[in-house]
Amino acid sequence: MTNHQRFFINGQWVAPVQPATLPVINPATEVAYTEISLGSSADVDRAVAAAKAAFPAFSASSVAERLALLKRILAIYNERSEDIAQAVSDEMGAPLSWARDAQTFAGRVHLEATITALENFEFESQRGSTRVVHEAIGVAALITPWNWPLNQIVCKVAPAIAAGCTVVLKPSEIAPISGIVFSEIMEAAGTPPGVYNMINGTGPDVGHFMSAHPDVDMVSFTGSTRAGIQVAKTAADTVKRVAQELGGKSPNIILDDADLDTAVRKGVDACMSNTGQSCDAPTRMLVPRAKMQQACAVARATAEAIKIGDPRAADTVLGPVISELQFNKIQRLIEVGIQEGGTLVTGGMGRPEGLSRGYYVRPTVFGNVTPEMTLAREEIFGPVLVIMAYDTEAQAIEIANDTVYGLAAYVQSSDLAHARAVARQLRAGQVNINYPDWDTHAPFGGYKQSGNGREYADWGIHDFLEVKGLVGYGA
Repeated sequence: MTNHQRFFINGQWVAPVQPATLPVINPATEVAYTEISLGSSADVDRAVAAAKAAFPAFSASSVAERLALLKRILAIYNERSEDIAQAVSDEMGAPLSWARDAQTFAGRVHLEATITALENFEFESQRGSTRVVHEAIGVAALITPWNWPLNQIVCKVAPAIAAGCTVVLKPSEIAPISGIVFSEIMEAAGTPPGVYNMINGTGPDVGHFMSAHPDVDMVSFTGSTRAGIQVAKTAADTVKRVAQELGGKSPNIILDDADLDTAVRKGVDACMSNTGQSCDAPTRMLVPRAKMQQACAVARATAEAIKIGDPRAADTVLGPVISELQFNKIQRLIEVGIQEGGTLVTGGMGRPEGLSRGYYVRPTVFGNVTPEMTLAREEIFGPVLVIMAYDTEAQAIEIANDTVYGLAAYVQSSDLAHARAVARQLRAGQVNINYPDWDTHAPFGGYKQSGNGREYADWGIHDFLEVKGLVGYGA
């Protein structure tokens, strides 16, 4: 018997208080392959009560005890890695190799980074006669998205545990099965009852009740800016802390001294990976105006070489987007891009040739996009790249910063000092220079409407801590 229609509350798998189910659709087939239960306010009350009851003892646990728990979680995570990959492939339509090597891998390396951070974390320090103490904030409500399910679950659960918090997790109801597998891992690792709780449900219902609950001390949310605003408004009535990682429209400035062919090719691949469903994807490529035609040619060849199709096929690089709703949104934005005068370099509306079923989107590139166009301003969240021209470096920086978002930015140059100078002028929480390797110890989070707070390693632990000053403590 699976746990697909049960919640994990107070160390046990339980049925919802009020029975309600939702089919889980495989976006590659458009067929429901299982059902999950949807929670209600009564389920939130049960889970929050369990977390609140467990908090005094767990927050008083030693760092060594919490490290031991995280290491057990990591060991069992590794044992269940294939189960996680299979779940992600089914629920997201992700190619199995990507589900293994990127999605499942992400959860593993974040656990490892959190363990390393906790081993070196200083919870107390001395300032004169004042003792500064970092303490667990309390019960944390964690609301995670569907596009990087394990990445975001672990980026919240692991630092919360490290800090000594107790948690209630709501994974995305669109891609919930990997979250259920993760909950089985938490159970198998011997997590104390009430320390970790998981409920499935929709954002407007379960997410809303979690954000508003008076016994929740903090909400950590990853998702759209629109939903993040609603979470913040709901949480404001009880003045709880809200950490958010929201939308993005990340610029990728290819400077005039960069190797254009390499920079464009890598930029296309980075934009299209995960079928374009990454909030920090470099979706706005900025190139010198004189190099627009060359950039479009390289981008076209790169995009057209991407193999899209059956997630179970060994050579598939991109699968479908997550849902019919998302598919329709992307189609609408591609149509708007054509109507507004962007040059359709490759791709376009409809499914790729030979695919009549599944939410597959053609890898699409637009050239000659200008800053006022919809494609340059709205987050598309699909395999769609826009290429924009600039005349001067100052103009490139201005265009890059001309967005309500500020999650990530990218700079390409053959001169590292040049790239560094430009990177410092970009208003984003993380700026990537010359397509670096992923760093799970770097701070990750946004400026402006891309959110607040930071995740990864010790940065994530800090978000789950209060700061107390024991004045007069003595030297």
